[in-house]
Amino acid sequence: GRGGILGGRRGPPGPCALTGSPPQALVDDTEDVSLDFGSEEELALRKARIRHPLATFFHLFFRVSAIVTYLFCDWFSNSFVACFVTILLLLSFDFWSVKNVTGRLLVGLRWWNQIDEDGKSHWVFEAKRVPTITASTEAEARIFWLGLIICPVIWTLFLFSTLFSLKLKWLALVIAGISLQAANLYGYIHCKLEGQKTISRVTSRLFGTDVPQRQSRRISENGTEEHGKTVPR
Repeated sequence: GRGGILGGRRGPPGPCALTGSPPQALVDDTEDVSLDFGSEEELALRKARIRHPLATFFHLFFRVSAIVTYLFCDWFSNSFVACFVTILLLLSFDFWSVKNVTGRLLVGLRWWNQIDEDGKSHWVFEAKRVPTITASTEAEARIFWLGLIICPVIWTLFLFSTLFSLKLKWLALVIAGISLQAANLYGYIHCKLEGQKTISRVTSRLFGTDVPQRQSRRISENGTEEHGKTVPR
């Protein structure tokens, strides 16, 4: 009857009346779909080993050019004054670019000297609190520190060679090269150390001061609980 047909449960769908084939199951298009947001940017950063190529180039260009000009200046010119001025200009450009541009871009460090209202000079050393160093910036930092350390060592060797060969006319230029490049090395080493000190201070404030307070609270709570207990007679 109609009641049995309407009230009864429907069984599984049979084969299609027109085609005679069983119905196909619906395919969930949302399965096995991975949404990788930002993966393209990470791959691009990994492929780009040097993120600041212009700053990296000029970090090495001026100081290497000064060394090469000092070694082979006699081949290009017989004028001592021209060689002296050229090398001194290259050293000055190197000092300015490393102090103001390349150190800030490649390793996130900066140093300078400021004079207060009383006329006293103060050295300021800064470092980024949260360094964003990826695989690409590690190459830049390595190039920065190698150039910063090796070149003053080379100028120190030039100093000994100048003294032993008695070429005293180059002595003032060699001392100027050592002074300018050693100043940058000294400043950035202090920036690095100050950055590590600030990180250790922040971590000590976050973890070192909270722990004693929590321990003191636990002790006080235990003390009140023990004091509130009644001793049986």
